[in-house]
Amino acid sequence: MMTRRECFHAAMNHRLPDRLLLDLGKHIGSIHRRAYIQLRDHLGDDSMVNEDRVLDRMAQTVWPDEALLQRLDIDFRWLVPNWVQVQERTDVPGYIDMWGVPYRALEDWDHCVVDGSPMREMSVDQIDDYPWPDPHDPQQFAGLREQARQLHENTDYVIGADAIKAGMLMNALQLRGYDQFFMDLVLDVELAEKVMDRILWTLKHMWTHYMDAVGPYVQLAYVTDDFGTQKSMMVSPKMFRDLIKPRWKELIEHIKSLGDVKVMFHSDGAILPLLDDFVDMGVDILNPVQTSVAGLEDTFALKEKFGDRLSFHGAIDVQQMMPNATPAELEAEIARRVYDLGRNGGYILAPCHNIGHDVPPENVVMLFEKARELGADPGALKSRVGQGGSYFEFHGVET
Repeated sequence: MMTRRECFHAAMNHRLPDRLLLDLGKHIGSIHRRAYIQLRDHLGDDSMVNEDRVLDRMAQTVWPDEALLQRLDIDFRWLVPNWVQVQERTDVPGYIDMWGVPYRALEDWDHCVVDGSPMREMSVDQIDDYPWPDPHDPQQFAGLREQARQLHENTDYVIGADAIKAGMLMNALQLRGYDQFFMDLVLDVELAEKVMDRILWTLKHMWTHYMDAVGPYVQLAYVTDDFGTQKSMMVSPKMFRDLIKPRWKELIEHIKSLGDVKVMFHSDGAILPLLDDFVDMGVDILNPVQTSVAGLEDTFALKEKFGDRLSFHGAIDVQQMMPNATPAELEAEIARRVYDLGRNGGYILAPCHNIGHDVPPENVVMLFEKARELGADPGALKSRVGQGGSYFEFHGVET
């Protein structure tokens, strides 16, 4: 019987593991605090006391209690960088992150939104004078080495280095403003490149310290950026390849030089045109496989085309499926994604983003319980899945 880590290495090398790996709990892939309370009440579990322990301030997700992770049989444990160099706002409820980007809390801290672009008016010769984050802050990764060592020595969980919440495009858009930076990419390429180079320089130094702390103990590193909308790319593939891809390739090569890790890349949106580029960048695992967007609906075709070069993480839709599905529909969805993506390994099942407070707690529990059952042998689901991974017919679910 394989350990969880042995299953991970088998799956990521495109071999069928003994068990389908299940994940929950990183900063893009946890549970909104209101949904967490609903889940606690549904389970009647008073040990779930983490509803006020915020994991991601923008999304207002929480750290799942260890008891919940064990109850749902989650195979991963995530190490999360500490929130440092953050200022609380005094004008409105909210905060200013380490990059100097202000966030404003919506009513009842439901979530937070970007509330200004601090570099919008800067010229190229002012970029170096901006108060960039200190990448050498010793508090950012304080305590993580001990946590990683304990998990490595005393459990068989797959240990992940959760993302430093930043990306070349995402941060540049927030710092300059979306409209301004999109214009920079065309009209002021020198400035655009200088901003992204400074983000890259900062992240490389941060990851050096991060991997120095946890590198001997982790099996994967998670990085994030966003390149797509629901229907299209945010930038053209050519612009991505010319300006963004080389910087991401440099950062991923740097991370892999610091430890024996697989790299999981998060990008929301319709990014199918970039997947060959992701492979070239050194990405091992694609997250979140957002099946509600153009081009990623057909996970059977996705596996057929890229399954020998990429592994997949996520694929369970939280926009429409999990909030609205009947038990039969949710079971069909789980079976479809497990069969499509889990054949011959290479799949980690998880919600494709955070579980919101519109998701019934019954569906949260069912997701992981049914995934454990159906994931025992993904290939055996073929008799219940139509050609091309269409929904299988049972319990009245129509194809």
